[in-house]
Amino acid sequence: MSEEGSLRERALIATGDELAVLLHHPSTDVLLALLGNPALDETQLCLLLERKNLPSEILEDLARRKPLLKSYRVKRLLAFHPRTPRLISLRLLRDLYLMDLVQIAILPGVSAELKRNAEEQLLARLPQLPLGQKITLARRGPARVAGALLAEGHTQVVSVVLDNPYMTEAQILRALSREKLPTCVIPAIVHHRKWSSTYNVRLALVRHASAPLATILSYLPELAVSDLRELAAPGIVPESLRKYLQAEVQRRMRASKKAAGGSGPAKDHPASNRE
Repeated sequence: MSEEGSLRERALIATGDELAVLLHHPSTDVLLALLGNPALDETQLCLLLERKNLPSEILEDLARRKPLLKSYRVKRLLAFHPRTPRLISLRLLRDLYLMDLVQIAILPGVSAELKRNAEEQLLARLPQLPLGQKITLARRGPARVAGALLAEGHTQVVSVVLDNPYMTEAQILRALSREKLPTCVIPAIVHHRKWSSTYNVRLALVRHASAPLATILSYLPELAVSDLRELAAPGIVPESLRKYLQAEVQRRMRASKKAAGGSGPAKDHPASNRE
């Protein structure tokens, strides 16, 4: 029998120190034999899975051994392993705990497909989550989850989720595109130090029927004339607001003509530069 054949035989029955040494063996056949060793326990299997250079055959074989996957630690390491085949990783997502899904969704180096599916799992679980877990997600969850939590509008969650480092302008705008939002959402955005000063968010607030008039009027001098004209078109905003937009356009045109000595077309006010 060859040396490797002998090692395969030993891998099936090894215990103790000999088994621990075989965990680091480079041969795929030896490692496959090791997975069939009844002495291989959870701790040793986790040590094996910490090897980032494991051949995909080992990971595929492990995924087929349901008794070994009864351990959550093993299942988690298999899902996170960079060489685990995509279909296996996608299948394992369903069994991961909430914060492990979050980690996959935000971890650098994880494939876009796996991140997207982890986010889908999180979004699917949102309606059933208790408030405490929603607050935890609001602090650390990925952008799409943060956006969904914002739109849900729990007072304790909204105050946290706007500070989420993964929150994006796109998610804020998506929430503001909804005609109806819980009452706490608009004021929270209006008073937020970052989002209240973002140009496109201000535009979205001007469009939103629930935004307070005083806030909208304070934004008008900072908006580009081209945007003011678009917003002042019939049917975009209520008539009661439209007259303020038209007045601001007229004021800007007069100021532009005066600055140009009474000639030339109206230009955007310098203060209207987008941030």
